[in-house]
Amino acid sequence: MSLTYSRLRLPITTLLLMLCFTGMVIGQDDLPADPAAATATEVDIETIAAEPATDPPVSKKAAWVVAVDTWFGEHLVGPLATLFFYDFGTGVPFVVAWLLVAGIFLTLRMMFINIRGFWHAIRLTRGDYDDPADVGEVSHFQALATALSATVGLGNIGGVAVAIGLGGPGAAFWIFVVGFLGMSTKFAECTLGQLYRTNDSDGHTLGGPMRYLKAGLAEMRLGWLGMLLSTVFAILCIGASFGGGNAYQVSQSLSAIKTDVVFLQSYPWVYGLVMAMAVGVVIIGGIQSIGRVASKIVPLMCFAYFAAALWILFQNVSALPDAFALIVSSAFEPYAPLAGGAMGVLVIGIQRAAFSNEAGVGSAAIAHSAAKTNEPVSEGIVALLEPFIDTMVVCMVTALVLVVSGTYNPRIQDADSPDRFAFVETHSPETVVASVMGSVDPDQPLETQVDAARARLAHMVEHKEGAGMTLIAFRSSGFHWFGYILFAAVVLFAFSTCISWSYYGERCWVGLFGTRSSVLYKLLFVSFTFLGSIVTANNILEFSDLMILGMSLPNLLGVFLLSGVVKRALDKYWQKYRCGSLERIL
Repeated sequence: MSLTYSRLRLPITTLLLMLCFTGMVIGQDDLPADPAAATATEVDIETIAAEPATDPPVSKKAAWVVAVDTWFGEHLVGPLATLFFYDFGTGVPFVVAWLLVAGIFLTLRMMFINIRGFWHAIRLTRGDYDDPADVGEVSHFQALATALSATVGLGNIGGVAVAIGLGGPGAAFWIFVVGFLGMSTKFAECTLGQLYRTNDSDGHTLGGPMRYLKAGLAEMRLGWLGMLLSTVFAILCIGASFGGGNAYQVSQSLSAIKTDVVFLQSYPWVYGLVMAMAVGVVIIGGIQSIGRVASKIVPLMCFAYFAAALWILFQNVSALPDAFALIVSSAFEPYAPLAGGAMGVLVIGIQRAAFSNEAGVGSAAIAHSAAKTNEPVSEGIVALLEPFIDTMVVCMVTALVLVVSGTYNPRIQDADSPDRFAFVETHSPETVVASVMGSVDPDQPLETQVDAARARLAHMVEHKEGAGMTLIAFRSSGFHWFGYILFAAVVLFAFSTCISWSYYGERCWVGLFGTRSSVLYKLLFVSFTFLGSIVTANNILEFSDLMILGMSLPNLLGVFLLSGVVKRALDKYWQKYRCGSLERIL
């Protein structure tokens, strides 16, 4: 018997009411003792006391969070980061080389399927080959939209800005190259997901790395290795779904919008509660509900973001040739603020592209396993569009906006920014009012006092590299309201990422603990959605991000070993396609 809305409605509704009560209690604890301090929006210069800067007290209720977060940092994040980013003296971190080598190998092994299969992928996504008799739960387009909703997100907005801020315009070139190679990686892993998919006891599709690692390697008499890799992948995916695919998205999207939405600065739990309710309503219906929502949200948010970005590029059309030339030339030249020379630029670009499109991580194979088709290779070909859209289009458009607007340059003068005015305090008994334009020199003996009046300066400096940099670029168009388009995109990107990762984690959870435990996973997932708005634990979230990277280790090892299976299936499929018999079969 399948899970129905009626079975999940009561526990999720009860959970949301509990979260609402928890949020209100936390919100009351966070309110300042002086009501006037909470409502003041204007500060009289004469009333600012010349007091020495002091660190804000740490809330007692956050002590356990700090303790756990510190433990994660010392015992998990540090060792894992050392392992994943160890460069063996080459200057290229291990995990970056692992993803890059996989992309090159699979592109060559599949004879550039990312080029020769591109137009066929568009026709498949359009539904030209759809057959009502095909087995599965969602259409090609819904599977693509679900996988895209997990990848097109904050990485496309803030991640690209960070890459260019750290590595210069040349990082965008390597982002493009890795996106191109990632198309072949996505094809291989999603084809395997279809080849080895099965159904759980409720009749829902169960596919992805946890299936093809176990079943595929068992066919090669490596059952023990397949069982080990499958279990490791499932554990990593579940952990990643709670953090990087959920709480981190809520936390980062909240940080991006609360500077303009003042209400959320005092009541961040409201944002978490609304997001948890929206996520809970969607994930109750499983992959079919997620696919329907994603197929509407993804085109809408991509179109709005893309249209605003294109308008900025149109305004600066004369600068586009120079921007392209700068991106290409800078890719092979050292960037002054970055250590490692030209190799450092390459590494930054590869890292951001790999983290953005998730090619090699194996997550997309879970969504594409549910697609309706009797030809596994056809879904793999559809999947190769994801890195193209996510990285080669959306990321590159963001990069061009940053370059033509000059926002990536740390010396840019933000004269039009309304946040350039801030209060700063020296160590002498004087109050200074400063108009800060551009970046702040960290060598100057100034210390920002973070309170209601001075927090804007800290925000400008802290978020200059990230979504804030992209926001400045959008507002440079002269249309201040373009910033609100970016805010909407950030929220929708975060929401769509959450619902897609809920499916990834839930399928892995069911693979380990059975279908009866699915409700428990969904309740935990909604809880983490809410916690992302009120708990700041950077080490825990970084650990979850490392788990996403860790998923590529067992997944790509299995894909390497099973690449022959994919190649044989592709050759048979392509022969049908070239002789014209494929259209009659589908």
